[in-house]
Amino acid sequence: MHNPLAQFEIKPLLSLNLLGHDVSFTNSALFMTIAVVFASGLMLFATRKQELVPTRIQMMAESLFGMIDDMLMQNVGDGGKQFIPLIFSLFMFVLFCNILGMIPYSFTATSHITVTFVLAMIVFLTVTIVGFVKHGLHFFSLFLPHGTPSWLAPLLIVIELVAYLARPVSLSLRLAANMVAGHVLLKVLAGFMVVMAFYLKIVPGPFIVVLVGFEIFIAILQAYIFTILSCVYINDAVNLH
Repeated sequence: MHNPLAQFEIKPLLSLNLLGHDVSFTNSALFMTIAVVFASGLMLFATRKQELVPTRIQMMAESLFGMIDDMLMQNVGDGGKQFIPLIFSLFMFVLFCNILGMIPYSFTATSHITVTFVLAMIVFLTVTIVGFVKHGLHFFSLFLPHGTPSWLAPLLIVIELVAYLARPVSLSLRLAANMVAGHVLLKVLAGFMVVMAFYLKIVPGPFIVVLVGFEIFIAILQAYIFTILSCVYINDAVNLH
């Protein structure tokens, strides 16, 4: 029986050592690189000739960019325009990592908390730095909503501060946990399919196809959720409460 968690094992492909530190090129790094190359290549190829009547691939690229633009406009307002490169890059990276992970014998980089936590920290540090640059010490008002009674203020400040510091943890855990859960479920059910085909002479192919399709939908949805939550957090830095 195959271990359903074995698919998440990080394996070195090229052993490297730098000043006593292991910096080997792993399967995780490989698929993150592929995701960056594919996402960049798609956008460059789609926009190489910007036609007045767009081709299908140009329309797809413009639709993705327009979706992020609308997302920032709805959640942040005009002040969100400057964050389009960051949010669009995060969305495309997470999306391609998730989709690549659906290919058999591939690797899902976003199933590891170390990867998703770095992405979440990029958002968290951006929000914090922008908040202090834009509002100065008034940024601390984020932890005390307007109209809070004075007797409740100390408790509410602590709660808001803990919730703010927990953002990168919750953002990264949500993405990694969903990707792990989905792939483990597919692996387990695929094992059952082999057993049923061998012993019961039943091949539940349509069920597996539907399940794979649902998991692809989840992969796309998780990229969207990660992105829209990032927009919500940026709104706090730009507009406060």
